[in-house]
Amino acid sequence: MTHRIIVAGPCSAESREQVLETAAGLAAEGVTAFRAGLWKPRTRPGCFEGVGAEGLEWLAEARTVYGMRIATELNNARNAELLLKAGVDIAWIGARTATNPFDVQEIADALRGCSIDVYVKNPVAPDPALWLGAVERFERAGIRGKLGAIHRGFCSWEKDIFRNTPLWNIPLWLREQRPDLPILCDPSHIAGAARLVPHVARMALEVGLDGLFVESHCNPAEAWSDAAQQLTPAQFGTLLREIEPNR
Repeated sequence: MTHRIIVAGPCSAESREQVLETAAGLAAEGVTAFRAGLWKPRTRPGCFEGVGAEGLEWLAEARTVYGMRIATELNNARNAELLLKAGVDIAWIGARTATNPFDVQEIADALRGCSIDVYVKNPVAPDPALWLGAVERFERAGIRGKLGAIHRGFCSWEKDIFRNTPLWNIPLWLREQRPDLPILCDPSHIAGAARLVPHVARMALEVGLDGLFVESHCNPAEAWSDAAQQLTPAQFGTLLREIEPNR
């Protein structure tokens, strides 16, 4: 079986203890890349919007202790230097940021020529050309790390069982345009509920996507953001053993 790209960790870094406990659980399940959001663009004010730069120290400690690559969302060009100084291995561009070409270009310029992996989530709206264009902006900036995309579904007024509509034809269109580009799936944001995450993950791999970008928390019921859709490290480990029995 082809080795897939797997990135997992909490929606948000909340405390040093939470980060390290979650990282320990995921490392025990064989996960080698750890994600956590530090700046959280929330839909409405008054919600937890992230611990900010303080969390970079916790991520760096998780890397030192557990040997994991670390990933966080890069929400604007001002924070690019902070991520680079902290040695963050993977920066992802969120769906709201990917919607605005001006923001994407500013971040691409801030990372120009740098050695960091960049993964671009699809824009909130189902605009495949906008998604591809965001990827191309980082490509033209000469990023010296790996460049990829993350399918996290699309917002829709009409809701079904999923939080975001998958519209699998769009990542498949992107694959057709750029067969060289790794495309991961974020089943957590598509599903919106932990019980549906394994189902969406299997769908993504069945249509040929290259890996998973999953939210996992040591205690999902107490999570400060996206509590309903996060798996425990043990639950995620069960999913990994299902999709990669020889992992």
